[in-house]
Amino acid sequence: MKFDAQDCILVGKYRIAPTIYDFRLKNPELASITAPGQFAHILIPGKTLRRPISVCDVEDDVIRVVFEVRGEGTAILSEFKVGDTVNIIAPLGRGFDIPKDKKIIFVGGGIGVPPMLYSAKTAGNSCIVINGFRDKSAVILTEDFKGIGCTLIETTDNGSYGIHGFVTGPLAEVIDGADMVCACGPTPMLKNIAKMAKEHAKECFVSLEQRMACGVGACLGCAVGIKKEDGSVTYKHVCKNGPVFNAEEVAW
Repeated sequence: MKFDAQDCILVGKYRIAPTIYDFRLKNPELASITAPGQFAHILIPGKTLRRPISVCDVEDDVIRVVFEVRGEGTAILSEFKVGDTVNIIAPLGRGFDIPKDKKIIFVGGGIGVPPMLYSAKTAGNSCIVINGFRDKSAVILTEDFKGIGCTLIETTDNGSYGIHGFVTGPLAEVIDGADMVCACGPTPMLKNIAKMAKEHAKECFVSLEQRMACGVGACLGCAVGIKKEDGSVTYKHVCKNGPVFNAEEVAW
C-alpha cells in the first residue's frame, strides 16, 4: 500500500468538550477506503512529526476525527478553521474486523471512545456500547451513539454522570450474552477487559494507544510486546500491525 499524503478540506469543526474537538475532513477517495479502527496521520504546521488521530466516523465523503488537546501539536491543530486545508496520511493501521453475525460489545474509555462510533455503526443496532469517562465534563458523542440505535451505557469515575464506576462494572453484567468484545482506551482498562473476556471465553480485540512517530512502520517508536506460540515475546508496530490486536496476543 502506498502511503501518500493527501489534502482534505476542513468542512466542519466543533468543540464538544472543554479540550476535545470534532473535525470533519472532506476527501472522497480516502473516505471510501477507511475502515473502523483505522487512523489518520495529520500534519501539524511547524512540527516535524505528524499526529495520529483515530477515525471517529465516515459519512459519505467526509472522515470525522475527534481529538483531545494534550500538547503543543494538538493545540495548533485545534486552531484550524473551516475551509482550511489539512494534510493527512490515511487510512493507516489495521482496524476492527466487524462480523455481521455476532453480538458485539464495544467499550471505549476517554479519548478511546471516538473510534468506537464507526465500529458500532458498522456492527448495526444489535450491539452494546459501554463508554467510560473521567467526569461529566468529559462525556462526548452520547447523541451520536444513540443515533445509531445501539444499547448505550455510560459511566464516570466520580459518578457525576451515568453509572458511578469503571466500564468493567456494566461489562460484567452483559458479557455473557455477547460473542465478542472490542475495546479502545487506556492500557490498564484494556488489560482488565482482556482478563474479563478470557475468563468468560469471549473473543476480545483491543485498539492500543501508543505514541507514534512515522505512523507507517518505518521506526520502532510504537513497538508493543506480542506473545508467540512458544511463550516468548516478540515486538510489533502498533501503527502498522495494529492498532487493533487480539487481546490474548498482547504481552500485558
